[in-house]
Amino acid sequence: MDAQDEELTVDQLAAKVGMTVRNVRAYAGRGLIPPPRLVGRTGYYGQDHVARLTLVRELLAKGYTLAAVERMLGELPDGAMALGVFETLVNPWTPAEPEELDEFQLAERAGVPHDPAVIERLVELGIAERLDDGRLRIANSDLLRTGLEVIKLGVPMQAIFEMLPKLFAQADAVAKTYVELFRSTVWRDFTNAGMPTEGWPEIQRTLEGIIPLAGQALVAAFREAMAREIEIVAYEELGLDPKALPSTG
Repeated sequence: MDAQDEELTVDQLAAKVGMTVRNVRAYAGRGLIPPPRLVGRTGYYGQDHVARLTLVRELLAKGYTLAAVERMLGELPDGAMALGVFETLVNPWTPAEPEELDEFQLAERAGVPHDPAVIERLVELGIAERLDDGRLRIANSDLLRTGLEVIKLGVPMQAIFEMLPKLFAQADAVAKTYVELFRSTVWRDFTNAGMPTEGWPEIQRTLEGIIPLAGQALVAAFREAMAREIEIVAYEELGLDPKALPSTG
């Protein structure tokens, strides 16, 4: 029997998805997974059960309530397909692994003296989280690394702190624009058709294509906007045509 057809007892299923047997039975009782195949008094579970429970675990870890998870899974005809769509949505945008370091290590990396007020500001902005041992947990280490590089270019830290909330708000607005585009077109057509089982693979393929394309479009638009803003500032601050400036290339 290959992995696709493998059947598991409830103990094996719990071990495979990283849950307790008690939780598996509780989720089954709430209808989050279909009934097992019974042989005598023993229930056997397949890959759809594994996929659905994995999806439950991932959604709960992302902060969704159990009631919200119930609503989501109640509309999904196939756990494996749903898990594939979820992973497509999440994985391409998952930041680098969180990083843990102490306050002095962070100051050293930034090339600035240690300042408790700066640490508090990072915590307020949600960039850093204090751990019980006094160290800092940086959830999005990519964002931290980018900020440190900007500091090394000579931009004052306070100016970065003032800019970040605007950056976060603008990023949220762009993300909502793309998500709403998908929701109001491809997803709306899919739900109007009754979310047919055979349509899930196409939904996943669309997501796999649209997510990187959205990023590429955003970068292209940003480059054009940045060039335009530099041109405006060049006229305002220097009185020069940007084309007359020395090339940095």
